[in-house]
Amino acid sequence: MIRFVIVTGMSGAGRSSVLKMLEDMGYFCVDNLPVRLIPKFTKVFIEERKTVERVALGIDIRNQQGLSELGDMVDAMKENGYRYEILFLEADSNVLIKRYKETRRNHPLALQGRVDKAIEAERTELADIKKKADYILDTSHMLIRDLKQEIDKIFLDKEEYENFFITLLTFGFKYGIPEDSDLVFDVRFLPNPYYIPELKPLTGNDREVYEYVMNTEQAKTFLGQLYEMLKFLIPNYIIEGKNQIVISIGCTGGKHRSVSIANALYEKMKVLPYGLKVEHRDIERDKIRKGGN
Repeated sequence: MIRFVIVTGMSGAGRSSVLKMLEDMGYFCVDNLPVRLIPKFTKVFIEERKTVERVALGIDIRNQQGLSELGDMVDAMKENGYRYEILFLEADSNVLIKRYKETRRNHPLALQGRVDKAIEAERTELADIKKKADYILDTSHMLIRDLKQEIDKIFLDKEEYENFFITLLTFGFKYGIPEDSDLVFDVRFLPNPYYIPELKPLTGNDREVYEYVMNTEQAKTFLGQLYEMLKFLIPNYIIEGKNQIVISIGCTGGKHRSVSIANALYEKMKVLPYGLKVEHRDIERDKIRKGGN
């Protein structure tokens, strides 16, 4: 059976990037096909199934009038035996605004108006199709490599996928708590490698610091209990409709203890069926250079 995927969602959330990734996987990709042509398009590929096995359609707000018909059309086609999977790409409004400013592109609904108003209008227009989505990816905190990892997991690895993405973010309290944190944990109670001369210039990414921190009973106990708590929390967040979470772990400078704990937590959480990445915000801020620079 041909695998049909519809890639839709918020403008600026990564639709074009995803279509390129799917194309590299062997999908026949078409972007912004008019919605009313989808049944005819489907029929053509059903008849040509010997040569084409995977098809991806990019549908966005530029379809406008047709977009309102997409949900009903997909339902009708599924009733006729044609199965579609819908991937919906989401992102926070402030992130989308920043992306538009950086690329200097116009939002399809903005015309001469404000981008923020256009984004909220688009979000309203897409609400119904989002409810029908098989997969929802929030790209707010994803780099391209993170997005590729999630696309591979859904469409290549063929493993069970949960619509949830976790960012483990380390930071230094003296630089401020990350504003986008959902959960914040303070690991300043752990022994500090900063006061060990040979460890001071290193980071939690270095084996010596990692072992110094993680070989303590405090770190082992904290890691185990944090992992168990997150296993309990995440399914309940999903029930409440969240599709991404930022877990911030802080120490004084964001270089030793928080990095070690986050790296250890990342290794434990890799077995869970969620998207996952670790990011060290302040790891280079206190970097000690030779010559005192």
